[in-house]
Amino acid sequence: MIAYVPEGGTEIPAAVAELAAGEPVVAVWRNVLDGLTFRLGDGPGRRFVKWAPPGSGVDFAVEAERLGWAARFTAVPEVLGLGGDERGSWLLTAGLPGRSAVDEELKRDPATAVRAVGEGLRAFHEALPVAGCPYEWSAARRVARAVELRRDPADWHEDVRHHGTVDRALAVLADPPPVDVEVVCHGDACAPNTLVGADGRFSGHVDLGALGTADRWADLAVASWSTVWNYGPGWERPLLAAYGVEPDPERLAYYRLLWDLT
Repeated sequence: MIAYVPEGGTEIPAAVAELAAGEPVVAVWRNVLDGLTFRLGDGPGRRFVKWAPPGSGVDFAVEAERLGWAARFTAVPEVLGLGGDERGSWLLTAGLPGRSAVDEELKRDPATAVRAVGEGLRAFHEALPVAGCPYEWSAARRVARAVELRRDPADWHEDVRHHGTVDRALAVLADPPPVDVEVVCHGDACAPNTLVGADGRFSGHVDLGALGTADRWADLAVASWSTVWNYGPGWERPLLAAYGVEPDPERLAYYRLLWDLT
């Protein structure tokens, strides 16, 4: 919905070409801010570069810091470098075993992919210690951001447009449900950010720029919602089952609205 695999030729920024040092460069992901992810090389030694154009508002130092913290507890990319200039900024990481849960082969096998995403998210939540986490992704902080942004309803996902106006939606967000279980959330638990190994089980997670403590449903709402975008209808409940919870309609609705407005 908000990111996709680029099709056709993609211009390679000079910084990325320099980091590649002669290795093959392949564009593997583009987001709505025109940020790009490139794979450098192939095989076990492959690396990845996330690149953002000037003015995107992306701060890769934030993600690099969170990756360094999370790496003590779970499988996330090792940070190899960080930089930028007037032409853009970049984050270089080592590759992890596995492939994205939205790899074309896995999209043809959604049962395997969805199980890996659900089980992987549960393992992520159980591995990272809330007490020692220096980062926050609370509803209160995100609601403040929604108030600041006041996103035009025309840009909302169709599933939340029944709220009608910005003020009505913000009124809903102002009254969050009680926290069910506080965990260290991934912060962008959409299916593409889970890696799946050759055995069909999760092998790691990527894109941790928003990692922080919050109700586990902040991640679960987005992870289950993303199954519709990536695999089609009917896979939300299997993801929740793989995680080990029954659907919670109130929290799912709340955190999907919060996601869409921030």
